[in-house]
Amino acid sequence: MSSAVFSTSAAQGRPFVFDNEAVAEVCPQPSGTEFAEGRPPQRVVSASFPGTFKDSRLAGVTPASRLELRPAPEMVSSGIAAMDALTGGLPRGCLTEICGPASSGRTTLLLAALAAATRRGEFCAVVDASDALDPQSAAAAGVELDRLLWVRCWENSHKAEHNLEQLLRVADLLLESGGFGLIALDLGDLPPQTARRIPLTTWFRFRRAVEHTLTVLLAVERQSIAGSCSSLLIKLTSPGNRVNEPMGSQLPAPTHAHLLTGLELTAELVRSRLDRKPVHSAEIKFASKTAWAG
Repeated sequence: MSSAVFSTSAAQGRPFVFDNEAVAEVCPQPSGTEFAEGRPPQRVVSASFPGTFKDSRLAGVTPASRLELRPAPEMVSSGIAAMDALTGGLPRGCLTEICGPASSGRTTLLLAALAAATRRGEFCAVVDASDALDPQSAAAAGVELDRLLWVRCWENSHKAEHNLEQLLRVADLLLESGGFGLIALDLGDLPPQTARRIPLTTWFRFRRAVEHTLTVLLAVERQSIAGSCSSLLIKLTSPGNRVNEPMGSQLPAPTHAHLLTGLELTAELVRSRLDRKPVHSAEIKFASKTAWAG
C-alpha cells in the first residue's frame, strides 16, 4: 500500500497522508520530464471535500449528531428526605460511593437505604469487610431482616487484605446472580491504604456488571477510591454531636456522664454523572438520633 502526501499553507509544512484506496480523485502521475529537471514526482489530491471522500470502512459509523442519549437511570429513595432532595435519590444500575470518616453518618445512610429498599419489597445484600453491621440497630432503623443477606467477610483485624479479597469475590458472585434491589459493599472500617489497593479495573467490572439492571450498588468507604467508575459520590461529615447532660447540678458534668442522643450530619454532593452537567458543590444538613432518644 502506497501513500500520497498533500500539503497546504494552513498546515504550516505538516503533511497529510492519505491511502491510495481512500483518495477520491488523484491527478495523473507527472511525466518523466520532471525527473530531468531534478524535481521529485508529487501526487496532488483534489480539493473537493464533502461527498467526495468515501470509504466503505466508514459506512457503519453513526454521525455524532444522530447518536441517542443514554436514558437517565431510575432513581429510588435513599430513605432520607434531605438526601433525596440533594441527589434525587439513588440510581439503579449505577455505582454510588458514600465516603466519610468515622461517625460521619455512613452507617446512618446505609441503614436508611436498606430500610427503604426492604419496605419496597426488595431483597438486599450487605458485604461486610469488618463485621461492623449490628442487626439490632438495623432492625431499629426499619430494615426488614428477613429480606437482608449479610455476608461477613471479616476474619480478624490482622488480615485486612484477606477480608478485602473475600469481599471482592462475594461481590462478583452477587452481581452475577442478580435479583437484589441493593448491594452494599461496606469498606468503611478497612484502612484506607488497604482499600486503595482495589484496582480500577475491578470497579469498572462492577460498574459494567450492574449496568442495565435494577440493582443499586453502594460502596461505603472512608475515602473515594472508585474514581470515574462511580456515577454518584457523596461525602459525609459530622460537625458535632448532640448530648443530654445531667440536670440538677451547678457543676459541669464529666464527659462520661453525657448521653449521646444524635449526630448533626452534613452531606456534600461531590460528583454526579447522571445529568451530563458539571455539578456545583452542594451541601445539606440532617440529624440522626439514637434509638434510646425516642
